[in-house]
Amino acid sequence: MADLLADPAGTLAVRIGVAEDILTPAMANVFAGFSEGHREIRLDVTTGLSRDLMRRYRAGEFDIIIIKEAKAAADCRASFAEPMAWFESASAVRQWTDPIPLVTFPPGGLYREEMFERIEREQKRWYIGFTGSSLSSVLVAVEAGLGISLLPSLSVSERNLRIHAGLGAERSMAVSLYVWEGPARFSPLVSAMIALLERRCA
Repeated sequence: MADLLADPAGTLAVRIGVAEDILTPAMANVFAGFSEGHREIRLDVTTGLSRDLMRRYRAGEFDIIIIKEAKAAADCRASFAEPMAWFESASAVRQWTDPIPLVTFPPGGLYREEMFERIEREQKRWYIGFTGSSLSSVLVAVEAGLGISLLPSLSVSERNLRIHAGLGAERSMAVSLYVWEGPARFSPLVSAMIALLERRCA
């Protein structure tokens, strides 16, 4: 019993929110490596939509978040530009007729509103051909030729996709890290997360 009481494992919780496409194997390895070297700290990692993660962060539900946003707020710890572009299947070649089918995220997703704004600015008619609740499902639908979609360029490098010639590149999104000031013991984790994002977006 005395040994159990003396074991500091998990006595300090760090709540982290991460946009789904930022939780790569490399980022997961950062969390795992930190946990292994800091047994007294318990990481509680949640993925979700960027806007929901920011709302919960502002409400005090997270200690650290990494999100996508149109422009970083003044209190972000670090922010990096991520290229965006419109993609279509590289093998299921289609001549997109009027209206154009769009592959989207659910309402509230950041890319969804950017898509609608751009395509209406181009005065093109459109309809939602597929709605996916995850980046993986959206990528699969675009690969299959169900429509075109606005996506982060770094997320499609290993997929059978190509840039849609008609719409092409879009303005970059900000990948931003926010952190409440907390114990110095998890500052190495923040530094490792920032270093990984810097390499990712270089």
